[in-house]
Amino acid sequence: MNDTAYKTAVKSEIVAKVNELKGRSGVLLWDVGNEVILEMQNYGLSADVVEARRVAYARFVNEIAEAIHGADPNHPVTSTDAYTHAWTYYQPYASALDLLAVNSYGAIDTVKRDWIAGGYTKPYLLTEGGPAGEWEVPDDANGVPAEPTDPQKRAGYTYSWNAITGHPGVALGATEFHYGLENDFGGVWLNTTTGGWRRLGYHALREAYTGQPAPNTPPEITAMTVGSASAVPAGGTFTVDVTASDPQNDLVRYNLMAGDKHITGNRGLRHLSFTQTGNGRFTVRAPETLGVWKVYVYAYDGHGNVGIEQRSFRVVPPVVAGTNLARGRTATASSHQPTGTNGPQLPSYAVDGDHGTRWASEWVDTAWLQVDLGSVQSFDHVQLAWEAAYATSYAIQTSTDGTTWTTAYATTSGDGGFDNLAVSGSARHVRVAATARATTYGYSLYEFGVYRS
Repeated sequence: MNDTAYKTAVKSEIVAKVNELKGRSGVLLWDVGNEVILEMQNYGLSADVVEARRVAYARFVNEIAEAIHGADPNHPVTSTDAYTHAWTYYQPYASALDLLAVNSYGAIDTVKRDWIAGGYTKPYLLTEGGPAGEWEVPDDANGVPAEPTDPQKRAGYTYSWNAITGHPGVALGATEFHYGLENDFGGVWLNTTTGGWRRLGYHALREAYTGQPAPNTPPEITAMTVGSASAVPAGGTFTVDVTASDPQNDLVRYNLMAGDKHITGNRGLRHLSFTQTGNGRFTVRAPETLGVWKVYVYAYDGHGNVGIEQRSFRVVPPVVAGTNLARGRTATASSHQPTGTNGPQLPSYAVDGDHGTRWASEWVDTAWLQVDLGSVQSFDHVQLAWEAAYATSYAIQTSTDGTTWTTAYATTSGDGGFDNLAVSGSARHVRVAATARATTYGYSLYEFGVYRS
């Protein structure tokens, strides 16, 4: 708040950019800052400190606005935030602003009401808008935000535009949030030209801004269900059903993708292996990473349009019939990581029945993990639940005394995930002996199960 050198440098940088760009025909106005006043509450500061910083920021915005006016008297200046409450700071402390601005999605219907209730006199722009965002919707049955459907998103854009045109002379316009071609989690949620394909939201905005309806619009998916969405076995199959139609009766073709953003934070999507078994029915191969995923169905019409629908599904460990003889037994290993995320990663974590814990070896080429079944036991199945640090080459070995080992199974083409192995034997000790790793890390198992059916 009191860093004069910083503020002077920022003003100088902004004014230099204004002088560089002010003569370009595409410049309509200057917007100073984005969502700063709201975001100040997110850094663990006390309420009085947040309040002082908000006031100081609004005053600094005013200084910048004055500096911009000095450099360019021909373009107005505003400042954007994510809620209209920010206007209560700009009105008393940033009088140099020519107009107000706000980013508002599902709450767009409150903007006009707040402007009237606040007694504001300056007009405003909607600098971001559209259908309800991830932060505004309830969670679905799998505990993740329930994304609006494509028809709901179309309605959201139309509703947003109508809210702006419904406040004439005050709401000066809107830049609805539809930029970008990204075909990822956010790109499906908010882009209207996802992957370069035109969606229902695109055509809604086209009609809103031009008054002209499109001659050809995307297929509309009006229903979607995922079979056993709360418990899809890792690596198994599940069904996806959609009801789709094309307004112009164009031939519809499909693609399916999945995203693990709610597990890894990664916003990208990946292709799924699927078979279309009927009109709008698909049998899909599930990923092997546990947690809540989203499956996306793309319906293309061959004319540059696409309808996209999505639902969440939870991937769970595959069920193995019988008794897990290794559960809760004594486990030992050649090594384990003593530190790290949720460390130490002990051998016992691989036999505790909890896929949220794991054993991890040191970062070495060879390692083993073994379990003592307590006595000689017969078994007919082994299940390995690998973390991302899996073995491409490993063996399942058995022993009656823990000293002499016999190889019951071996592979040099391990691909991680869940390995369900029809390995039979009679032994007291069973171990995984890994000899080639897939990553620069060592080896890591969530669970090591030895079953008797």
